[in-house]
Amino acid sequence: MVLLGSGLGVYTLARAFHEEYGVVATVITKVGIEPMRRSVTCVVDELGSSASDEDLVTAAVDLAIERGGVRPQLLLANADSLVQLMSDHRDQLEPHYVMPILEADVLERLSDKAEFARLCTEHGVATPRTEVIDLSIPRKAGWEPPRTDLPFPVVMKAARTADMAGVRFAGKKKVWFLEDPEELAALLRSIAAAGYTGRLIVQELIPGDDTAEGSITAYTDAAGRVTLLCSARVLLGEHTPDALGRPAAMITTPFDDALEQARALLEATGYRGYANFDVKRDPRDGTWKFFEVNPRIGRNNFYVSSAGANVSRFVVADAIEHRRIEPVTQFDEILYSLVPMPLLRRYLRDPPLKRWVATVARRGVRNPWTYPADGGWARRYARIVGLNHVRKFLRHYPRPTDSGF
Repeated sequence: MVLLGSGLGVYTLARAFHEEYGVVATVITKVGIEPMRRSVTCVVDELGSSASDEDLVTAAVDLAIERGGVRPQLLLANADSLVQLMSDHRDQLEPHYVMPILEADVLERLSDKAEFARLCTEHGVATPRTEVIDLSIPRKAGWEPPRTDLPFPVVMKAARTADMAGVRFAGKKKVWFLEDPEELAALLRSIAAAGYTGRLIVQELIPGDDTAEGSITAYTDAAGRVTLLCSARVLLGEHTPDALGRPAAMITTPFDDALEQARALLEATGYRGYANFDVKRDPRDGTWKFFEVNPRIGRNNFYVSSAGANVSRFVVADAIEHRRIEPVTQFDEILYSLVPMPLLRRYLRDPPLKRWVATVARRGVRNPWTYPADGGWARRYARIVGLNHVRKFLRHYPRPTDSGF
């Protein structure tokens, strides 16, 4: 079992395999994090901050050869760029590893948020109104940013997250909330001047704060069957510029209509492997609007495991055991949270929602960092992370707003 990358999403994947099968994963990464260095769930091979993506591939191949080069060895990643890296180097990696990831053409289409919006429309999946701004087209002297027909405020993001990774400029964020055309034009000038040559999407702002957002996690097997569908309502999302939109607290609950839309899209596009959808309930018509699909299980995958369906089971049954399993769509109601309860309560403004969260919290709050097998240091680390979140929220999102921005 080999994992590429680092961070919470990789740690919880390693935890899932350790919890279910007793497997100690090998994690190959440029720079690791202390919880993974100290965890019983994995052994970390750090290549150093100067290592290239190709060095990660070479290290994975060398490891497989060192182990005898006998398949099946499972290789997974939990970052868009690393899933893309696996796809780009499939010919080098597949002789040594089982890689349940998308075919290159499907990955190309679904990783692009502009293309994702088009596919949603094509297959009857609800999505926000979207316009595309293409900065790959050569710009002549006197270039002026294009204008949008969408009503302000709007939301803008890179169509492909990986295309923005190496671009540096003041005011860079994962997602921008823009109040007027002048603000949009100024930002486009900055992005273009910084050398970004990809596409950007501008979308209508769906009303509602973080609590209107949701997450759907899925797994599709080699036969095209969706064997996992789990959903959770976001209670609070992170608000630092580089992490905007990452759920910090969620409560599992079924999104019946949205789950069926997710299933239909996965089956229609020939999907394979883990998927994580970002959705938001539109209060104007009550529908769930789909924003994007990540071609991986997602940073917050522990909410699925802690709700009763260890995420490792699905990929092992499919890719290692080649065993048909019954789809899982029913889950325990649990509260997942990285933040202290007093902070979470501060941002819950709806009294019925606050009572529901309090009721579920009395049965225990599930924190991904607190793996019992990792002992007391893990609990202490979780408390430190929680306190750090307090500091970040007070700085970047000191009080809840109607829009979540």
